[in-house]
Amino acid sequence: MAEAGKSTENSAADGSTPDVDTIGTAEPARPAEPPRDVCNPENPTVCAFEGAEPEPPAPGEPIVTLRDIASFQPTVPSGAMQPAGWAVVGLPANFIGEASVETRSGTLLGRPAEVRFHPVAYQWAHSDGALVHAADPGATWSELGLAEFTETPTSHSYAASGRYTVDPTVVYVAEYRFDGSPWRWIDGTLGLAAPRLSVLVGEFDTVLVTDDCTAVPDGPGC
Repeated sequence: MAEAGKSTENSAADGSTPDVDTIGTAEPARPAEPPRDVCNPENPTVCAFEGAEPEPPAPGEPIVTLRDIASFQPTVPSGAMQPAGWAVVGLPANFIGEASVETRSGTLLGRPAEVRFHPVAYQWAHSDGALVHAADPGATWSELGLAEFTETPTSHSYAASGRYTVDPTVVYVAEYRFDGSPWRWIDGTLGLAAPRLSVLVGEFDTVLVTDDCTAVPDGPGC
């Protein structure tokens, strides 16, 4: 996807510093943060979000759809896993998504406009048939204050050794504004795939730790 025009932006709608050109402008009432329960974990291909703005656009203002913003795309998301590229049969491997709020500038329906994308859900489709869904991108074991090979909301355990693939997806909601007008939500969600991950899964009698079992008696393999 094109990466030109990427910018990081805080706004009053995000609960942070407002944009200079919107200070003093009455924003339409809307959620302080984008909705996070936009996908059904039982069937994550069914995702929906209705912006439900309290008032329709002003007379003469077009209603913008996801199709209209096809030329505005966030950066292709990325992802990581722990351990990097391998896992142990029966022990959780930890997966982490990487995406951020991004604003794109360009021309929308013939007018200067900005489109802002908010990541609101993360999915990992494993080639063993498992599907992991989370509202947050996850974090490293260290960041979570957990020991290695501890189960997390974004982890997955493989039942058999072999080579597997993982297809991460980030789900976004979007909002737009024309030439400094108030931001408005766009109905619907956009799923953007991150690069596929490869995982080598094997069986091990002992897993190496950062120290010996005397120093870390509850570490993996001790």
